Amino acid sequence: MTHLNKDDFREKIFDYVNNPTWEYRGNRPAIVDFYAEWCGPCKMISPMLEELAKQYDGKIDIYKVNTDEASDLASDFGISSVPTLLFIPKEGEPQFARGALPRTAFNDIIRDVLKVE
Repeated sequence: MTHLNKDDFREKIFDYVNNPTWEYRGNRPAIVDFYAEWCGPCKMISPMLEELAKQYDGKIDIYKVNTDEASDLASDFGISSVPTLLFIPKEGEPQFARGALPRTAFNDIIRDVLKVE
């Protein structure tokens, strides 16, 4: 998993400053975890995301954004609660999910939204 700040996000995910229309810059579907160190539910899903990163290595990119350290990025995206997850298919619109999701929900979203088997 890769940690992103605002500049990294603009380079690897979406340069929303220079392009207001969604245009994903990545090569694979991705999950972005907006989290905070003090957040209990964030700590709960972190091991799941690590497992998913291993399970889908080379198929999905998983990123983490610490909302305390990248508060400007979190604010730009209206992130008001953590964890908030951004699911980005290779083509099409991204989807947000708020809260700690169970493993089955991650599997369903990876299959149905990210289109990865």
